[in-house]
Amino acid sequence: MCCVNPIAQDTQMKILRLCSGFTSQLARFSYRNYTSFLTHGIHVFQCPDEIGIVAKLSDCIASRGGNILAADVFVPQNKGLFYSRTDFVFDHVKWPRLQMDEDFLKLSKTFNAVRSILRVPSLDPKYKVAVLASNQDHCLIDSLHGWQDGRLPVDITCVISNHDRGPESEVIRFLARHDIPYHYLRTTAENKREEEILKLVQDTDFLVLARYMQILSSTFLRSYGKDIINIHHCLLPSFRGGNPCKQAFDAGVKLIGATSHFVTEGCDAGPIIEQMVERVSHRDDLQSFVQKSENLEKQCLSMAIRSYCELRVLPYEEKRTVVF
Repeated sequence: MCCVNPIAQDTQMKILRLCSGFTSQLARFSYRNYTSFLTHGIHVFQCPDEIGIVAKLSDCIASRGGNILAADVFVPQNKGLFYSRTDFVFDHVKWPRLQMDEDFLKLSKTFNAVRSILRVPSLDPKYKVAVLASNQDHCLIDSLHGWQDGRLPVDITCVISNHDRGPESEVIRFLARHDIPYHYLRTTAENKREEEILKLVQDTDFLVLARYMQILSSTFLRSYGKDIINIHHCLLPSFRGGNPCKQAFDAGVKLIGATSHFVTEGCDAGPIIEQMVERVSHRDDLQSFVQKSENLEKQCLSMAIRSYCELRVLPYEEKRTVVF
């Protein structure tokens, strides 16, 4: 009868556990090391619903050596529509950008897609945007700092305002340091300076209204023809006109908020991209009330811009959006 040395057996088990742990760590390291050399891509798809769309999308990516990191799908009930957004990684040497376009175009034709957009953030140019603002600075300054620190993946081509800021103002000094043009266009009830604005923004991909307190005409919207993102407080429609925060504060509201939406011909009636709310109470004075409201507007606008640039926002029906 063979006797097993319990000390030797215990030592063997420890060695096995160490080897197993090392192998597991090595595998995780190898995967992280592997994915760090891959390129990130985003694809959004909108088409009539039918069987097999997800399978074909997955196969399109997998057949070229890509790997899906996240996938969101929305199929509204009884609408016959399909929406998806896919995050994936790929080797751009094995799957060149032009080949990707061809592959997804073929898929688009197969399913009669209404929308098929591919974006590779590290290879594609950033979205070019112009920011329009009036006299309030909070959303404008936050957008500029968001661009500076990389929170907003855009290139700001210029800032346009109907408010003349002095050379020592924070906005003008920031723009001067970063060589971003500032265009002061004084507006009147008879002249909104829209033709001049159109010339300044013709090469942009979309516009941001950072508390721009002028209503853009239907002629301007049709002439520009691209998306425009707006931000406003959620105190409407109860508190219209001047100083809505003071009106709401005096009325003793308990919830305040902000809404970011696309601009359409109806005043503040475009499809909503993002909304945020916060509670206020009797402990808030007017200053803290206004501060909370402005913070919400900054956060809401920033989130809407990021969602738009990351292809998270898709039009749905006439006045709604799908936001993945």
